[in-house]
Amino acid sequence: MNESLSKTIVELKNEFSNNNKGRSHIQEIIPTAPSEKLPIDKNDLNMLHNFAKNNSIYSSMYELEVLDIPCIVYEGDMSNYWLDSIKHDTSYAPFYPVWILSAYALALYTKKLGINEVVDIGSGDGRIAYCAKIVGIVSHGIEIDENLVLLQNTISSHTGVSYNTIVSDATQFDYSELNLSRPAFFISGLPEIGEMLSNSVISQIQSMPNVKKNSLIVLAGSHATRKYVTDNSKWGWGLLIDNFNLEVINTVTLPTYWTVDQPIDTPYIFTKFN
Repeated sequence: MNESLSKTIVELKNEFSNNNKGRSHIQEIIPTAPSEKLPIDKNDLNMLHNFAKNNSIYSSMYELEVLDIPCIVYEGDMSNYWLDSIKHDTSYAPFYPVWILSAYALALYTKKLGINEVVDIGSGDGRIAYCAKIVGIVSHGIEIDENLVLLQNTISSHTGVSYNTIVSDATQFDYSELNLSRPAFFISGLPEIGEMLSNSVISQIQSMPNVKKNSLIVLAGSHATRKYVTDNSKWGWGLLIDNFNLEVINTVTLPTYWTVDQPIDTPYIFTKFN
């Protein structure tokens, strides 16, 4: 991924956030066409719009120019899906989606690293797995909540973008069933909230030598320094990274649902086993 793409997406979000007075629970923007600032493949861009238009989280849309880029703003409410997601064990992270544009940027970067498969753990409405599929990566979405998996399948059937959706507890799933060759595991959940899930999944990967040696682990971190937490190092994942002897390859900072009105965005930490 060209680093300028992620920076432009962040700039787009900041400009939108500073000047937008909408009151919807969730809002995000997608350009209507490729541009010099955001040179996204036209077909891929159409598929990003198809994802939003066929996702019941979004209930309205309107046109808006941001940074001189014509965009569509998608607005909606994910409260019901969020409530469904928190009914499961407290060790699992609730549904907090990354922006669709951000998911696409992450997929492009993952492809650039030579990854063959994406395993999206705690996949929510499937946007990371969806974006990985449209850029040519084999995708698996593992989600414990049946309603969110139903939403993923509905989006897939309406858009024609199909990937392997799995209703399962990711801490109990047998990853050897996926026949992975060079996978990237995207593990949902921020520091503190997602530690039990991350520890469990990484332990399983570590126990499979053939998978471990070719795997990337991608974590969503935080640039903020937080009070009363056990770990503020390495974007909040320092203890986990050190305990599993992971090497940080790179971080990519992008907008997420929870940072739309914040001055800082979410770092995605790409790591591998030493």
